[in-house]
Amino acid sequence: MTTQRTRGPLSDAVARLCADLRGRVGAETANGLHEVLLRLGEPLQLAVVGRIKSGKSTLVNALIGRNVAPTDVGECTRVVTRFRYGTVDRVEVILRDGGKRSLPFTSDGAIPADLGVERERVSHLEAYLTNEVLRDLTVIDTPGLGSTDDSSVARTEAVLGNAAVPGESGVTGSGVTGSGVTGTEAAEPDERAEGLDPVSRSAVAGAEAVLYVVTQSVRADDRRALSSFGAATGNRPAGPANALAVLNKADTVEPESVRESDGSVWHAASLLAGGQARQLGPRVTDVLPVVGLLAETAETGVFTASDAEALHRLAGLDEATRETLLLSADLFTGWECEVAAGTRARLLELLDLYGIRCALEAIAADPDITAGGLRRVLHESSGLSEVSRGLNSVFRARADGIKAAAGLASMTAVAQRSRDPAERGRIQDGIEALLARPDAHQLRLLEVLTLISSGEITLPSDLLDEVLRLGASNNPSERLGMLGGNPDRMIEYAMERANWWRSFASLGSTPAQSRVAHVVHRAYFLLWQQLRSGKRG
Repeated sequence: MTTQRTRGPLSDAVARLCADLRGRVGAETANGLHEVLLRLGEPLQLAVVGRIKSGKSTLVNALIGRNVAPTDVGECTRVVTRFRYGTVDRVEVILRDGGKRSLPFTSDGAIPADLGVERERVSHLEAYLTNEVLRDLTVIDTPGLGSTDDSSVARTEAVLGNAAVPGESGVTGSGVTGSGVTGTEAAEPDERAEGLDPVSRSAVAGAEAVLYVVTQSVRADDRRALSSFGAATGNRPAGPANALAVLNKADTVEPESVRESDGSVWHAASLLAGGQARQLGPRVTDVLPVVGLLAETAETGVFTASDAEALHRLAGLDEATRETLLLSADLFTGWECEVAAGTRARLLELLDLYGIRCALEAIAADPDITAGGLRRVLHESSGLSEVSRGLNSVFRARADGIKAAAGLASMTAVAQRSRDPAERGRIQDGIEALLARPDAHQLRLLEVLTLISSGEITLPSDLLDEVLRLGASNNPSERLGMLGGNPDRMIEYAMERANWWRSFASLGSTPAQSRVAHVVHRAYFLLWQQLRSGKRG
């Protein structure tokens, strides 16, 4: 077996605890801890979730940089697909009975629409790609809100960590808080997420992070879907530590429908995304606008030199003709002009009118711009750069803590299933000893964020913003809200806030708020120590 690699010092500590405990418990519990070890060694699992036709698969293609996830309706769009790193590109159809069938990619490198087996027999798909993005991030594409496929729930739950594989000894990937505080075991998907189809609900419940895709309106079932996410959060709703949302198809936002948009599509989309962030907060870190189609076209290599040449020819048309073409999709393909209708139809399919307008503006600014230059313009116009930065800061930078929290959650689930009280106590004692270490305090802070996002603990808005900021980054200046700040002042401020939260824990807080305040106080105190140590170094 290939040696699994864990994500960092916190995951390593949880892995060592699992390894130590395996020799001190019975066979069934030891098997459960082994499953935890395997999960710790895997890349962070990111579920891409959202409504049908919200553009999830298009966004998955853009993130991976390959046009591999099918976007047209077919059998494979109605099952969960996990995109994982592999040394050889291949697709495996995993059946509900545990069997596997290999599938070749299509001639253009995509997963075939026909799975070659009845969909009712399929648990999920495993797509292995020699892709650098997937070395540290497994991307899970889900069917989405409004799907009705109930047939593959059992095997999907097993694969995604929400239930044991039939016939095997396994553990759940959720059911307890990441800090080791016992919660409610999640044997069944959260019924509050009734708008999410069972397959997608299982994917969300077992993943360790979620990228939630919304379009122009946030609905009640969007909020319920986020409530079902819980692998690393003890079956509590998603929170700012491990959930990010995107407003896809931002180019379809009508500026006139958004107050103070100043007629700019992107400004309107940014304002709308800000409003959605307030609606979904604090269950998501942020909502970022993106045009998935442009991002896919720019990142997957489908935009060719011929496409760039066609855009240059369009730019050479008289202004009145260009503006007429850009009035609507029908006019763009149907109006008579010197560029062939078939060529224009391809450009519309790749870029839509918004992307075509962006490209024409770039050509007007630089008539000699190359195909590569236009690709870069499309990438920047899509908003994918900000989404990638969000993924790095929210997920990759915290992968170690998120995976460690999920591991502790699974360990507690293993303990709960044991019939031996001594075993249960041994595991729980080990978890509490680990959490008492200063370097593991991040896990306590992750729990605070999930408690707040679930609504179990409320704080005044100014204090809520402070806690969210403190837990939103690994960068000390960002955590303090003092980007580019004076090092001495940051040290002073960290101690000031540590003392304030210690006082708040004793005076003026409810018992629940007091528990949060003690965690926040210690986070500031450890940050103060880190800053002082860095200055001395």
